[in-house]
Amino acid sequence: MVNKVLVIGGGIGGMCSAIQLRKQGVEVDLVEIDPDWRVYGAGITISGPTLRAFREIGVLDEIMAHGWCADGFKVALPDGTVVAEYTTPRVAGPDVPGGGGIMRPVLARILANATRAAGVHVRLGVSFDTIEQDADQVRVAFTDGTHASYDLVIGADGVHSKTRQAIFPAAARPSYTGQGCWRAVVPRPEQVTGPMMVLSKTTKAGLNPVSKDEMYLFVLENQATDDFIAPETWPARLAHVLQGFGGVVGDIRDNLNAESRIVYRPLHKLLLPQPWYKGRVLLLGDAVHATTPHLASGAGIAVEGAIVLAEELQRAATLPQALEAYVARRYERCRMVVENSVRLGQLENAGTPEAREEHAKLMTQSMAALLAPI
Repeated sequence: MVNKVLVIGGGIGGMCSAIQLRKQGVEVDLVEIDPDWRVYGAGITISGPTLRAFREIGVLDEIMAHGWCADGFKVALPDGTVVAEYTTPRVAGPDVPGGGGIMRPVLARILANATRAAGVHVRLGVSFDTIEQDADQVRVAFTDGTHASYDLVIGADGVHSKTRQAIFPAAARPSYTGQGCWRAVVPRPEQVTGPMMVLSKTTKAGLNPVSKDEMYLFVLENQATDDFIAPETWPARLAHVLQGFGGVVGDIRDNLNAESRIVYRPLHKLLLPQPWYKGRVLLLGDAVHATTPHLASGAGIAVEGAIVLAEELQRAATLPQALEAYVARRYERCRMVVENSVRLGQLENAGTPEAREEHAKLMTQSMAALLAPI
């Protein structure tokens, strides 16, 4: 049914899709527009369900070796006083803690090595010019002047997906959610052994170790617009956002410097209606369901999507049946992550007692839903 596949985009979802398809003996080409295959950003939180998905991909041991995994998380007041501690189920297995963190470039390197080791043909500095298809194949013209035909094309090229624009030109564009996310990488104090959320009235800061030596700070800030903020102003802007915090967060604020690897990103969302494919071209990951970090599941649902797609391609009698089954299994779970994440941000913006109560309930319900098998 499917013997040769093109994956457009060398991010987490694209690499995991390529790895899973190679396990089935499918010939896979992966094209990535960045000639250096770079990854920007700081740390990434990996939930228990995402650790479970990475175990299926086959990279969990590497993630645990080069990142940081721990059970549970704490909630603290702005002065650093811990007011609650929660458990995180070991859904990835009895030998795997309930959550973790890792530097994004480290995770990307682990997946890139696994992608190449799987036998994927990786081409860097290349994208597509045109995609044309009929009932039997997809013909792709690439930006380097080459051409090839495929049984299936997977567009995993991110929130600003060129593939999405090509096959669904009338689709809605990503929309701003009203929050921006600051991240910074800082030394890990000995007392920070797992994730911690530090909550003020309308600002949420979080800490998560990403190795034995480092942790990353993330801060969600209410912003009316998604205007550009000049990078040279980031340290001062982040320090201002963190005014009023004490404890570990206050110490981080007072020691921010050029080595803190600060990153700012306005938060956007996207959820394409079904179907997520047209003919033999399918969208996966942020190209079709971009979300915010409130449930630490944006990368996770992309990895899960790669697993489910490979399963359905192996199980179904025809490609249309496989793609229909893939969307049927993924849509509701991804919709929940996108919509609930955005709602959690709205409730944080509100900052009222009623909003905080709804926030706690919605977070509990969402995390319980994510524990379910994919």
